[in-house]
Amino acid sequence: MNQNPKDWKTYDEFAYGIDTNRLPATEALAGSSHKISFDDGRTLELAFAKGEVKWSDGKGSGTDLSEVIEVAPKTYFIEIIFAGRPKEAETLILNVETRRVLSIYSIVRDLKESVGEPQVAQIFRAGVIDGGTASGPVPHESRDLIGLRAHFTYSPNHVYEHTYLSSQRYAWQCLVGVQRGHGDVDLTTTFKFDDNLYIFTFREFKIAVASTFFYNFNDMRSTGKFLGITGDGRIQNSPAGAFIRKASTTYYLPGQEPV
Repeated sequence: MNQNPKDWKTYDEFAYGIDTNRLPATEALAGSSHKISFDDGRTLELAFAKGEVKWSDGKGSGTDLSEVIEVAPKTYFIEIIFAGRPKEAETLILNVETRRVLSIYSIVRDLKESVGEPQVAQIFRAGVIDGGTASGPVPHESRDLIGLRAHFTYSPNHVYEHTYLSSQRYAWQCLVGVQRGHGDVDLTTTFKFDDNLYIFTFREFKIAVASTFFYNFNDMRSTGKFLGITGDGRIQNSPAGAFIRKASTTYYLPGQEPV
């Protein structure tokens, strides 16, 4: 039985136009190849062409649509949309200079596999590009956003407020758009990629959708995607992007910090 509030919007209803303020794609990686070794032993080989990537990870291979966006100097947000795996998508944050990589693999699960949890799950893997010495910080889970309240303008019709409550949860509410007046608290995971550069992810309970965003607090830009199930049952991978405005910060007394 659907327990959502009256007039709760479906994924496709709120996502339309949410990529208006997204950074443009680049062909900077076209013609390049990279082999990535992840900390858990997985390896991934990538060969980029215009608008697509040939990939192989030992368990599978293919040539699929790919979008590449330069979200910080030498740092790329790469989205791989698997034609043969519509319920799965891989997002890679890759710095070709430091050779650091973070993979966020999103999976739309069957309802029976996600009882009591968000239906869309995410797997995180840190890694390095082979062929040289990695530099800079290793991507790692971070508490840095806790206490921040910020506003995200995705388009003139999409403005959202985020409040980062703890290392595990954040609250959102819609200030402008079809979801105005709606809000919730959802599960999150935040990784620090480098100074002022973060990967923020969340997994919703009320609808089957999860998201991955790269925050560049130097440029105050957010670049990301949603993967989820539309109102009519289709799997949809939607791009998104926003301008960020920091609104306020809450500070906690020692010993009273959130989890």
